[in-house]
Amino acid sequence: MQTQTLDVPEQPSDDGALAEMAISRLRQVSMKLAMAKIDIAVFDAMQPLEDDWRALEADDLQSLHQSYDWCAAWVNAFQRPLAILKGTYAGETAFILPIEIVKSRGLAVAKFMAADHSNINTGLFSGNFAESGGSIDAGKFARQLQHALKGRADLLLLQNIPLEWRGRQTPLTGLPMVQNQNHAYQLPLLPVFEETLKQLNAKSRRKKFRVQSKRLEAAGGVEYVIPPTSEEQHRLLDIFFRLKGIRFAKLGLPDVFADRETQAFLHGLIDKRDETKQYFGLQMHALRLKGENEDWIASISGISRKGDHVICQFGAIDEDLAPDTSPGEFLYWQTISGLHGKGVAMFDFGLGDQTYKRSWAPVETAHYDVVLPVSPFGLVAGAAHRIVTRGKAHIKARPKLYKFAQGIRARIG
Repeated sequence: MQTQTLDVPEQPSDDGALAEMAISRLRQVSMKLAMAKIDIAVFDAMQPLEDDWRALEADDLQSLHQSYDWCAAWVNAFQRPLAILKGTYAGETAFILPIEIVKSRGLAVAKFMAADHSNINTGLFSGNFAESGGSIDAGKFARQLQHALKGRADLLLLQNIPLEWRGRQTPLTGLPMVQNQNHAYQLPLLPVFEETLKQLNAKSRRKKFRVQSKRLEAAGGVEYVIPPTSEEQHRLLDIFFRLKGIRFAKLGLPDVFADRETQAFLHGLIDKRDETKQYFGLQMHALRLKGENEDWIASISGISRKGDHVICQFGAIDEDLAPDTSPGEFLYWQTISGLHGKGVAMFDFGLGDQTYKRSWAPVETAHYDVVLPVSPFGLVAGAAHRIVTRGKAHIKARPKLYKFAQGIRARIG
């Protein structure tokens, strides 16, 4: 474990603090933290941090993808070197950044664990540090992070971070960033389903649902299932891998779920749950057909929950079964309607611009990547990441160009 100290000016006197009583608590906290001494330590294992980690993640505004159980499932599957950063202020844990080292072509990149399968990343911050927003000296903070990772990584690349999440500004504001090419899409859940639908084109949405219902009934009927047993949940996940593999093959795209480690990670998440904290790592939902296609799965999705935030991690359909019924859309209706009255405030469709997401989600959230070089090699890699990311964003913002690029990618395979 290595420890470094970030020196900033002394705290204000008690008289000064009393003089500020009329100012909001948020500003007081920000001022104090801006003038604090922050120690940063590096850990190569999760276990010594578990108590502090679980205490920080109890805040609903900390991402599910930085929760202890999510990261533990990833580490168990991939076994990559860790460089977890823990910040301490006045004897209190101020933050934990769950970082692993990913090596490729001689470059060592410090990234959030499971970054390639995360839909939103926030890091883990104490209430005081989180409320500090952009008041920390960003230059000193960046140098401290670089010093902590020196000799371990060439580049610190923290991806898919919203600058503001549900009213809270990220304390990482001010670090070198580039806007990610992908946005995320969310649907706020109101007290009853009908109120939620009013945020959308409710009349059109209900009409579409009725048409889908009639077509599915004509095909023999359908059953919405959330299997209660772990065995059934794991079986549905394997069906998802098969359906998604077929879809990727048809598109000529690489199957990002095909490797053994990723499948082990996702299977591991199914058994990570805590009902008392309204937490589950992964829960499979599906539409099961009746009639002549009895027990066949028409559509399937995997969702995660932390507090009042539910994220759809992935989905797939069987394109050979009732393809004209839009079973994926029908499954979303069942899932979202069923979450009402269960303490859920937001259904998150995750990263990636898709037509069905825009039709369901009135909220669009831009994400950013922290790109902080640690070594000269990292300086070059960071510049390349910025160029590539901006290029992808430019293409995705132009539908015709994006379609052309997708065609090329599919042909290359």
